Amino acid sequence: MVISIIGLLAGLGLPAINGAIQAGKKAEVSAVAESIKTAVNAFYAEYSAYPTDGSGKSFTNTSKDFLTLISTTNSTGVSVANSRGIAFLEVPPKFTNASGIVTPKGFYSGTKQSNFCILIDTGGLGYVNPKSVSSTLTNANVPSSVAVWVVDPTTNKKAVGTFK
Repeated sequence: MVISIIGLLAGLGLPAINGAIQAGKKAEVSAVAESIKTAVNAFYAEYSAYPTDGSGKSFTNTSKDFLTLISTTNSTGVSVANSRGIAFLEVPPKFTNASGIVTPKGFYSGTKQSNFCILIDTGGLGYVNPKSVSSTLTNANVPSSVAVWVVDPTTNKKAVGTFK
């Protein structure tokens, strides 16, 4: 009798534990997205321009080049885009390895992880349209100069990040 009660309680507790783990992961991803957004806005405040790749295009995801530009002090050489060598983003240790910075990832879907997406209002419209980048999203015309998000593969591909 006691064993069956313990089994019943364990069966009821496991879904709650899984839900708590998933909620914690969403909170972590949302916090990283907000940190990236803050770093991009700080870059803009410093240089009066948003960070761009070598060809002058806005970044659309958190590639290694983006992270190197926004998070290092350019000790190995001064980047043209970050000429003052300011570290706008502190990259958590889990996003580095022996080779240096690696791209942060959001949620696991099998063996694949999802990338953070970045959308910047370079035209001064006062909003960004994440749906134009990720067709699976329903978010359109988000009133923000910068939006950072990850698509959550476990909840019907809803975005988790700096907008609702």
